[in-house]
Amino acid sequence: MLQLNFIKENKDLTIAGLERKYFKNAAETVEQVLSLDQNRKDTQLELDNTLAQSNNLAKEIGGLMKEGKKEEAEAIKGKTAELKAASKDLEEKLKELEVSLQDILVTMPNLPHESVPAGRTPEENLNIFSQGEIPKLHAEAQPHWELIKKYDIIDFELGNKVSGAGFPFYKGKGAKIQRALINFFLNEAEAAGYFEIQPPIVINAASGFGTGQLPDKEGQMYHATVDDLYLIPTAEVPITNIYRDVILSENDLPVKNVAYTPCFRREAGSWGAHVRGLNRLHQFDKVEIVQVRKPEESYQALEEMLEHVKGLLTKLELPFRILRLCGGDMSFTSALTFDFEVFSAAQERWLEVSSVSNFETYQANRLKLRYKVDGKTKLLHTLNGSALALPRILAAILENNQTAEGIKVPKVLQPFCGFDLIN
Repeated sequence: MLQLNFIKENKDLTIAGLERKYFKNAAETVEQVLSLDQNRKDTQLELDNTLAQSNNLAKEIGGLMKEGKKEEAEAIKGKTAELKAASKDLEEKLKELEVSLQDILVTMPNLPHESVPAGRTPEENLNIFSQGEIPKLHAEAQPHWELIKKYDIIDFELGNKVSGAGFPFYKGKGAKIQRALINFFLNEAEAAGYFEIQPPIVINAASGFGTGQLPDKEGQMYHATVDDLYLIPTAEVPITNIYRDVILSENDLPVKNVAYTPCFRREAGSWGAHVRGLNRLHQFDKVEIVQVRKPEESYQALEEMLEHVKGLLTKLELPFRILRLCGGDMSFTSALTFDFEVFSAAQERWLEVSSVSNFETYQANRLKLRYKVDGKTKLLHTLNGSALALPRILAAILENNQTAEGIKVPKVLQPFCGFDLIN
């Protein structure tokens, strides 16, 4: 959530930033926030003055009663009753203004970092890095949704029977390579200094609000309505919410956590060939890295996270590229996001496998996540990244490594899964 003081002190900058994220009615919304805040301050001042008058009159009544001036005291009591009624009305008005102000602030996205390119669509994202050669496949090469049937390693029909579309069964070597990927990603994160956590995969509404999924993305989350709990869309949510309403000391920093979880997304409105097979699922596995850093360190931390994900893809021997997202393609909460895409040779298209983002103080303000420095409390910066999401990584591995004899397993995964060929 944007800080009110920042908006007040940087009105034009706030409007410009909101417009770069294509937030509708940016100028009107900022003016509304400033107007509500001024109204709130005026009401608070009026309330304070009314309460002060009431207190002064109460003291005056007490003095008159001591002096035996009952009639004069009684005459003043009528005025105190009026002031009490007025203060009650002002308190109600103040509460309503504070709620209205909060309701608007939570609808406003984070402002983009100055390096975010202009643009509204994925086609306007900036390609800043690429590595690896596009594989040349043999004549009989197939997309991964055909390969998984051929080698009987993933079963979508069985998933549809038991759960519904987008909930596949992984079988045999398919299950083992999933486990291999998870263990590889976790081991690499641990080697990079991340502390492993296995969190709950359901969250309450306060946690969803803290990281910005609520009220922005409630339609994309699975909601267990009886208990008012949500299935997590990413481990970012429970891991970051560990620090909700927490004041860290400098000795606690930096925070570097990693978690493997299944993730659940309704993906409402998704259809077409681009979501076929493993390209888009309702349940999928992902390893997530999360950092909490001092503001002056967060962009260096972002670079470290980018290098970490680069290393994973390099070791998996997958061709990949990095995109700096434009304002219109960024998430609600992000200040700066880089997407990693791998090339899936049989589909002849790039597949997103990771987003690495700095949220600056946006999530921390919602979470009330602070640290103490020089006797003062300040908001921290939060960052996270997929390291990595499994489905499209597996799709690219299957397609890019297929041969006439079978699918070659990347060397780095072979010690984890115990085989070097899917056949």
